Formats: sequence, structure tokens, C-alpha cells
Amino acid sequence: MPFETPLITMLALAFVIAFAFGFVARQFRLSPLVGYLLAGIAVGPYTPGYVADTVLAQQLAEVGVILLMFGVGLHFSPRDLTRVHWIAIPGALAQIIVASVLGFGLAQVFGWGVGGGVVFGLALSVASTVVLRRALEARGEMDSEHGRIAVAWLVVEDVFMVAVLLFLPALADTLGGRPAAFATENLAFDLLLTVFRIAAFAVLAVVVGRRAIPWLLQRVAATESPELFTLAVLACALGIAWAAALLFDISFAVSAFFAGVIMNESEVSRDAARRSLPFRDAFAVLFFVSVGMLFDPSLLTDATWPLLAVLLIIIIGKSLAAFLIVLAMRHPLMSALTVSASLAQIGEFSFILVSMGVSYGLLPMEGRDLVLAGAFLSIASNPLLFRLLAPVESWLRERPDLLRRLGAKDDQEID
Repeated sequence: MPFETPLITMLALAFVIAFAFGFVARQFRLSPLVGYLLAGIAVGPYTPGYVADTVLAQQLAEVGVILLMFGVGLHFSPRDLTRVHWIAIPGALAQIIVASVLGFGLAQVFGWGVGGGVVFGLALSVASTVVLRRALEARGEMDSEHGRIAVAWLVVEDVFMVAVLLFLPALADTLGGRPAAFATENLAFDLLLTVFRIAAFAVLAVVVGRRAIPWLLQRVAATESPELFTLAVLACALGIAWAAALLFDISFAVSAFFAGVIMNESEVSRDAARRSLPFRDAFAVLFFVSVGMLFDPSLLTDATWPLLAVLLIIIIGKSLAAFLIVLAMRHPLMSALTVSASLAQIGEFSFILVSMGVSYGLLPMEGRDLVLAGAFLSIASNPLLFRLLAPVESWLRERPDLLRRLGAKDDQEID
């Protein structure tokens, strides 16, 4: 009887197993995200026992993606970004370039072509904002100077990846994959069509959204009905994402991000964020569970050296690049260490990008599996890296000559 209702079965098992694995992961001082990924592996097709409905899981995960991106947009603060824009914007772009080049080079070694290299490199270059925020909140450093720099840095990465997700369909054919549904022989026309659709959506969002949605939320808030306000927030998030995808052929993830940005303009945006948080968390769990279902654990033994190379890029390559960039821009040592630790993982944008890369024929399944494995292991190790910040800082301060060679300014010895 229960298995005749696949939706309820999927939801019940996903939440129960994710809770169990997430709780155990937390007991070992790991991120609960690691537990959610393990839960997905446990009910996935690559492990014995019950296998969840992968098609249904992907659809539920799509809701998780929408609410995750909605949350990113809802917390996007241009004001916070402008405070540290002089380091976050050039630093993040430089680090993305370095990590993408490293990933692209590794993809060429594997023989994946230009398109596969671009998608693979970009997937390894962007860190998870969800993981970062939880790490900083656990350390009580969200409002510290280096915490603000790290968050702004990842905001720049998020905005950059939104642009990538927007233009990748138009560039898929040129990069060697399957063409987008609207693609033609003319790349310039495809790009102009994409820009036109984005511009049309942006104009509608600015003209209508910034007025209508805040007005609507304020009117609903005036009813003093908590459940109605929560419903209004979810209706705006999912409704805008669906309408943008239908009318402008923009992905659900990107349109949900803009829905959050629009809602951020409202005076009740903080209440909207608080009301939508439980739903975002719940469906984000389903997203990570579905990602875990795609992961084949045999990759750990069958592709040990490729996986090690991926981890070196994620944990060492891009983190070291960010560390040197922050020091070169004359910022404190702890800021450089915090940013480097923050970037030593990949997450939700990487999953979305490689899924899109596979669907357009740009990236082979092996590339997706390596990214999933790299995300799993880097997220698991990230709390340990944050705990190493203080000892590494002390070790570096005992070696002022090394700090000077790294480009640290003299007054960094006292933050």
C-alpha cells in the first residue's frame, strides 16, 4: 500500500533517512549536508536495498533548487557588496579564472573537449554559499570584517554563475554540445536573443516586480495572518520562477534568484526570509538527497587519481589563489585565511552547472560524477579547515620573512 503512493513514499523516506544521516554527521562535527548526500547514496541505484524513484526525486529537487536560489536572491544585498567591492569583485573574478583554467586543463587531460573543459572548470571554481554561511554562523563571524569579505566574495561568484547559467544554453552548440531549443546557425543571433529575453524579464521585474510584489506583501502582512503571508512568499517565489521559465525561457534557478532579489526590495523582506526558511531548508534537503542518488561510490576506487586531482584543485588550487590574491590586495592575514577556507568546497551551483552540462552534451557523466565526489569530500572536510585557521595563522606569524615573501604588509602582524 505505501509503495502505491510514490510521492508520499519518496518524501517520507527522504526526510527520515536525511534526518538520520544528518544527525549522525553533526555528531561527528561534520556539515549536515554530508549526511544528506550520504542519505541520497543510501537510497540511490548504486547501493543495495530500496531504490527511490529517481525521476520523482529530480522533480522534487527542482523545487529545492528554486527555493535555494530564491534564498540567495533574498539575501543578496548590493549594499553589503559595495562595502567590500574593491576586494570581492576583482578577487572573486581572478580566483574564478585561476580555478577554471586549472579545471579546464584537467578536463583536456581526460579528453573532454572545449565544452566539457569550460563546464568542468567553472563547476570547480565556485563555492557553496550555503556551506559558507553555516560555517561562519557556527563560528559567530558573519558580522566580522573577514566574514563580510568572504560572503561578498561568494555573492560575486553567485552572480557570475547566474550569468553563466543564462548564456550556456545559447553557447552549447558552439562549445561542442547539443544546441539549445532556440539555437540557430548564427551565434550572434542566439546571444542577442538571450540578451533580449533577459532584458525583457529585467524590465518587467523592475517596473512591475519592485512595485507590485512589495505592495502585495505589505498588504498581506497587514492582514496579520502568518499562514497567508507564508503562502504569499512561496507563491511569489514559485510563481515568478515558473512564469519567467514559461515566458522568457529562463531556467527556474535563475528566475528564482531574481524573484528573491525583487522581494529583497520590500520592507517586509526580512520577515519573508524568515517565513520561507523552513521550506527552503526542507526542499534543500531533497535537493542534496537527489544529488547523492546520482553519486556512484565505486568512483572512489575506480577513479582515485582523477578524484585526487579534482580535490587538489578545489581544496588547494583555488584556495591558495584566493589567499595570495587577498594578501596582494593588502588585507589582513586572517581575512586571507578565512576566504581561502571558505572557497575550499563546491556545492549547489556546481551541481546545477554540471547537470546542465550533461543535458546539453558538453560534459560526460564521468565529469558529473567527479564533481559530485569532489563536492561530497570537500564539504565533509571544510569544518576541519576552519578549525585549522587559528593554528595556521599562528604558524605564519612566527615566520615574518615568509609573510613578507607572500606579499603581506607589515602591519598585518596586528589585526
